[in-house]
Amino acid sequence: MQFSFIDSIHKIPASEWDALCPLDYPFIRHAFLAALEDSQSTHINNGWEISHLVCYQDQTLIAAMPGYIKTHSYGEYVFDWAWADAYARYGMNYYPKWINAIPFTPCTGPRLLINEKYFSSELIDQIIKQLNQACAEKNYSGWHCLFPDEKQHQIFHRHNIDTRLGCQFHWFNLDYKNFDDFLQRLQSRKRKNIRKERQQVIDQGCRFVMKENTDIKEDDLRTFYSLYRNTYLKRSGHPGYLSLDFFLMIGQQMPENVVLIQATDQQQNIIAAALFFRDQHTLYGRYWGCFAGYQYLHFETCYYQGIDYSIANKLQRFDGGAQGEHKIARGFEPVITYSQHWLQSPDFQTTLAIFLRKEAEGVKAYAEEAKGLLPFKQEVR
Repeated sequence: MQFSFIDSIHKIPASEWDALCPLDYPFIRHAFLAALEDSQSTHINNGWEISHLVCYQDQTLIAAMPGYIKTHSYGEYVFDWAWADAYARYGMNYYPKWINAIPFTPCTGPRLLINEKYFSSELIDQIIKQLNQACAEKNYSGWHCLFPDEKQHQIFHRHNIDTRLGCQFHWFNLDYKNFDDFLQRLQSRKRKNIRKERQQVIDQGCRFVMKENTDIKEDDLRTFYSLYRNTYLKRSGHPGYLSLDFFLMIGQQMPENVVLIQATDQQQNIIAAALFFRDQHTLYGRYWGCFAGYQYLHFETCYYQGIDYSIANKLQRFDGGAQGEHKIARGFEPVITYSQHWLQSPDFQTTLAIFLRKEAEGVKAYAEEAKGLLPFKQEVR
């Protein structure tokens, strides 16, 4: 087996990379990673130096991990600032670090791509060995795998890579016929609250248009970017992690995975929009923006319209993004997420392992408490 780190996704033909990708999960596909790279959303100048790990056997690509050398922890959604501070207090550098992740995308999914024909415990051992050696040779503090799916979390766990737990909130489709059918599963008061919220949006003159695939035109994406940028500027003073070119590229190169919900006012001006991705089983709520503030407009555009779409298209799950306890009252259930962490320093790794075990107890307790706050009638919890 021959391993190497590559500094561009374009060094691997799209057909070879995508042949390793399971099903149609969008975020690890060649086109998505290429759009991030080609739009310079991931670039050494903004702290995302591309460093994908690939493995060949007899000139056949048998494994790959999208990877980045990071000089900060922005855009990851697995918060390790305290770890960096601890390193600094001991006169050590936490950055650079190497992460196996999808930038700006806290969506659980495959992170280690392997041709099943070549899968073996020996191959996993070799991959881990390559990552550990890279950290030693290039002076990375360690390597991290963010939001792997259950299968890959278990693979790393069996190879003694420490696990960190997190909690997100996802909506699940119990074969609902329509939104009202979903509401019938809720307690009366919760059901009335959601109906009230949706009606208030309508009463303010807002209407919604759903577009997908090739119905999404370049002008739609340009308008969406203006909304996205405007919202980021108001919230944080910077224009957002992603550029206009990124949105144009994903619209052109992977339209089958993109869904756009536009909100208009009484004059049919676009005032807000949410951009989703999808595969055959899941809707992923990703980006949002607005020009004007309307009560409950965010909930309607980003969540209720997403639920409507998921039901109509018989999707099993709606991943509404990271964090957000406000989702609980709207029927989004707590879901445990994973990340895997290896630090080059034995002392810090030992301390980290103790911390992660204690933190995991708190995360599990939090998820159980959140379950008790779900709006469902007792029989469907």
